[in-house]
Amino acid sequence: MKRFFKDLKKYKNYILYASKSELKTEIINSYLGWTWMILEPLAFMLIYMFIAGVIFKSKVEYFPIFVFIGLSVWNFFNKMVVASVKLISNNRDTVTKVYLPKFVLLFTKMGVNMFKMFVSFILVGVFMIFYKVPITWNILWFFPIMVTVILFTFGVSCLMMHVGVFVEDLTNLTNIALRMVFYLTGVFFDLSTRVHNVVYRTLLLDLNPLANFIYNLRNVLIYSSAPVGMWTLIWFFISILLCILGINTIYKYENTYVKVMR
Repeated sequence: MKRFFKDLKKYKNYILYASKSELKTEIINSYLGWTWMILEPLAFMLIYMFIAGVIFKSKVEYFPIFVFIGLSVWNFFNKMVVASVKLISNNRDTVTKVYLPKFVLLFTKMGVNMFKMFVSFILVGVFMIFYKVPITWNILWFFPIMVTVILFTFGVSCLMMHVGVFVEDLTNLTNIALRMVFYLTGVFFDLSTRVHNVVYRTLLLDLNPLANFIYNLRNVLIYSSAPVGMWTLIWFFISILLCILGINTIYKYENTYVKVMR
């Protein structure tokens, strides 16, 4: 890990520059520019509000904020995992011609998607003010939960990036798996009220890290309560282990990536 932090310090300026460049490229290629950063999450929120609120007649309190929190976390995780699978092959020219620690590519992509998630949570704050959601000190739990979300996403993305070099069909398998996880995560419905069986509740709400993160973010932001249970803390330590495993795996096999792509 000492090598990782040394490389991170060395390439931090490159990561910032590359992230800004990718963001600017997205803006330039869009007619709506920066406005699309706000319109995209809003559009998805309205779609899920219509499906759950109008068709399924959801009675969840502060439902727009409820959906927006779930979408913000899910979009970040989903985009990172999907992008990581082909990240090395999509940067074939860079990887094969110059040495660059492969996690730098991941940090660049993460910088872009973290910015988008940051914009989404600004909108969450605006909606909280608009709907007059009570604010308590429990809102400070937002920061350690988000650190866990970012660590978990980075760890999973590292491993997916590694496997993606060797497995051509991983993108298709990943899309199928993520679609299933999406419906088991409770992005637009409350798992805690839908699942009463203790075993199923543990499987879907505690052992599903995304569901656990979203559930507890809603608790601290909307319902003025502290995170429920110890599973967020457990997932924090699991996330650190995933990061260490992912980084060590990338360092171990990064020379092999070049040979596979030639």
